[in-house]
Amino acid sequence: MFIVNPDPYLLPTFRISPFATSFLSENENLPIDHFADSYLDNKFDNKPWVYTISGRQAIVQALQNYNLAPTDVVTILTTSGNKYISSCVTNSIEKFCKWNREISADTKIIFINHEFGYPFQQMEEVLALNIPIIEDCCTTFFSQDENNKLGKYGDYTIYSLPKFFPIQVGGILVANNNKPLPSTDLINDEEKQYIQKVISFHLQQEKKLLAKRNDNFKYAINKFSSLGFTPRFETKATTVPSVLLLNNNAIVKDLNALKIHFNKYGIQNSVFYGEDAFFIPNHQSLSYANIDYLFNCLVQFLKNQ
Repeated sequence: MFIVNPDPYLLPTFRISPFATSFLSENENLPIDHFADSYLDNKFDNKPWVYTISGRQAIVQALQNYNLAPTDVVTILTTSGNKYISSCVTNSIEKFCKWNREISADTKIIFINHEFGYPFQQMEEVLALNIPIIEDCCTTFFSQDENNKLGKYGDYTIYSLPKFFPIQVGGILVANNNKPLPSTDLINDEEKQYIQKVISFHLQQEKKLLAKRNDNFKYAINKFSSLGFTPRFETKATTVPSVLLLNNNAIVKDLNALKIHFNKYGIQNSVFYGEDAFFIPNHQSLSYANIDYLFNCLVQFLKNQ
């Protein structure tokens, strides 16, 4: 049984990130560990990289190295080709110049957003344009493309750690092609130690983490497909989705109303604006009962729409 209308102060919280309140104490009690540093050195083929406080800070730091003029343009390309893009990206770009969604004569940088864990499919074509590339891998930490080069095409690659780990802060900026980086991490020693120990602990359980995410994703797809919803993207063996992104298939009459409904129930979510689709949390911190709760909230909405 799920309580439909609890006191507002007794709502559960389901975030896109696997972080939950219980991890405050768990993270605090983890031992100091630097396993993550060697893991990341190997992941990035020993290219230089630094920790940042967030993915946003990593984007800003990368853009600082291009001497952009206010009239220059950063062109944002996404896996789906949809016009949806996070304000975290656009606000960061607007600190330097303009942005658009189609390559033009004014394009000085191509910003590739590998969306929701799904790699952008036309990287070779973009490379042939000989325009600097920044790859946004904030939602594709564990995903890979068919060339095994995801995150290695551009001058810089951006990562956001809370998308995949139960952590409140943390980003990474990787420099490829001998591009400059700050001489030190863009965080203080206390923040760095916190990030290191938390992601070290979870990276040492990578197989278990990925198995749980995959199991939860399959369970959720099975539940929600029973109502007629379908996955927005094809999920391959090398894909680790960051959310459960579903085609609505005209089932929900008002997706914005659904967004408000989910928020009311403590569920972080969004409409995939520009398409008949929406997304909700799906990660390793969820149990089957948690997914059942998300499902039940949607069922309640459909009954009353």
